[in-house]
Amino acid sequence: MGKSKTNKFKRPQFNSVGLPVNAVKEADVEEDHHVEDCCPAAELLEKLQSPCADMREFACASISRVVQQSQTIPGFLQKDAVRRLGPMLLDGSVAVRETATGALRNLSACGGQEVCEDMVKHDVMTPLTALLRECCAGFGSWTEPKKDQINAVENVANEAVNLLWNLCESSSQALSSFNKAGLLDVVIQCLERHPQNVELALSAAHCLHTVTEDNPELLCSLNNAVLGVLENVLLSSEPDMAHSLLRTLAAGTLWNMKASLPAARQAQTLNAVVATLSRCLDLDAGTLIPELRAAEEARYQNTQDVPETEEGAVEEMEEEEAPKHKKNGKAVRADDDLSDLLPGEKEELREAVALLTAQQTSLEIIVNMCCSDDPSDDEWEEESSSDESDLGPDGICDGVSNLMSPLCLSAEIHGALISHSIPEKVLKKTDFPRKKAVDVCLQHSSWERLIKKMQRVQSRALTCLHSILSTMDVESLGGAAALQGAAQHLSVLIFGAEEIPKDEEFLEAVISAMRSLLQVMASRSIPQCITAQQLMSLSEAGTRCEVVSVRVSAVAILGITGSTLAKEKGTAATLQMIGNALLQVATRDVDLVVNGEALDALFDVFADGDEAETAAKNIRLLPALKAFQPVFKAKIRKDGRSKCNPQQLCVLDNIKVNLRRFIGYLEKAVK
Repeated sequence: MGKSKTNKFKRPQFNSVGLPVNAVKEADVEEDHHVEDCCPAAELLEKLQSPCADMREFACASISRVVQQSQTIPGFLQKDAVRRLGPMLLDGSVAVRETATGALRNLSACGGQEVCEDMVKHDVMTPLTALLRECCAGFGSWTEPKKDQINAVENVANEAVNLLWNLCESSSQALSSFNKAGLLDVVIQCLERHPQNVELALSAAHCLHTVTEDNPELLCSLNNAVLGVLENVLLSSEPDMAHSLLRTLAAGTLWNMKASLPAARQAQTLNAVVATLSRCLDLDAGTLIPELRAAEEARYQNTQDVPETEEGAVEEMEEEEAPKHKKNGKAVRADDDLSDLLPGEKEELREAVALLTAQQTSLEIIVNMCCSDDPSDDEWEEESSSDESDLGPDGICDGVSNLMSPLCLSAEIHGALISHSIPEKVLKKTDFPRKKAVDVCLQHSSWERLIKKMQRVQSRALTCLHSILSTMDVESLGGAAALQGAAQHLSVLIFGAEEIPKDEEFLEAVISAMRSLLQVMASRSIPQCITAQQLMSLSEAGTRCEVVSVRVSAVAILGITGSTLAKEKGTAATLQMIGNALLQVATRDVDLVVNGEALDALFDVFADGDEAETAAKNIRLLPALKAFQPVFKAKIRKDGRSKCNPQQLCVLDNIKVNLRRFIGYLEKAVK
């Protein structure tokens, strides 16, 4: 019933990356717990006025620790914490500047979007802008004997850039202030420090990747100097994972800037971006993660250190439950990037985190490439309503459409993706995480949290595969044999275990990829490998899932498979099972979107053919639909305008009309 919208990844509005451990480096565990228990917000904020720099630093560090417990944040906001911490960003003591910026950074990270907007309203951007400019001025002013001072300035800058990043993700006003204050040059200067300080450069790269997305005002001010810095990062050759992540973020920023690139350089830059993403995907995390863990163990043995496998590192890595927000038609939590939570000596673990973050980001950028030519992208982003691991409705035009034709990819993007073997590399990433890597992480508590990040890479790869299948023709994807191999691979992912996985993020990604693949195969009459038993078990798992888009995809798969089977002989029994399943969803699911998808699938399955006619009679499809018709109309009147956007209502109206016509068709068939 129309063109499918491929999922497009937007940068999250809020990100919990960067709860800094160095902001509280002076306080030991017992003292921290005492502060949390005994020091109310008012007392800590009062200490900010102390004439003693050490006391101000202690107060900022204590606030930084306490606000990581999100329930304490309202108390600080009620005591005007932002206005009182703001001047500390320009304190005469560099240590106070660093801890104060870390406290505000934690406040923005743990408080979420509303707190970030409140911080901007209380004018945190003014001292933050001044601080960033002073830091960047200090990068080149120190002589060699003052290297420690350079490090101190860069530490402050790192905290400040992360605070800026958090604010710009969550607040349009912060982004507007970023543009007006000309902070692009400041962040670019931080990025240029990558040969000396990759941590600061990474913070800057994350910030740039955020502020260049959907920001035409900023893109108008881009110049060749900015482009040159980003291209220099792409051309860097350091083999470590931090630089791999840095190059990936630079590639994403250049992609965001594509409309502002000089025409003569667009093709070259696009190819460099895809080449960077391709090299990132070439990295074998399943092998590298065990190697990194072995290197860590060897280093501990050589230095006779005792690895933190219990509370130390784990406590540093514990994160607050981030507020939910909207992305790709589903409710999501902020990404749990752990890199800034790790003590400095955890260098191998930081490398592993950087590797997985780089590959996840690469896959997200490719998804955006695959849907960048769809003129309705922005509309879909605004109108879809729900995520990364939680529920929410998918746009009905996405669900009800049957992927009847691929979206249009520009020749340049298509050629770059194919020449760098992106479809094959994405498919390979769906076979992840590997058991060896998971087992290594399970054996060490400080590495265990990587398992979730590995699973997220797999889910992103599956979503990326869905986008690629929706935008490329069969020949570009390797032909019929390649598609059948991919279908077999997805079947193993879904049905390889004793029961279908229940993880919502994985289930949504894999079922969307399977839906796209089956539709492409059906459109070219390529034999499908999914059995009737597997089909029904997948349908059952999908329709029981709370995520609306999973239910939509499950119903779509029933429709795709059923319409294919209806053309074959001896399939009436299977069509009956499919018809009963679709009828149950159409009449019983609580969501109007899913009802519409199920009805649309019924129209496809029972539109024509002797087998379909026999099955329709056996399940009494005509009386069931006649009884449901007034119910469906009433549901549209009752819920349509309050729960659906105009595009969804348009599709629902079409389904309502098609239901009337389909009932007429069945009545003629009976006669």
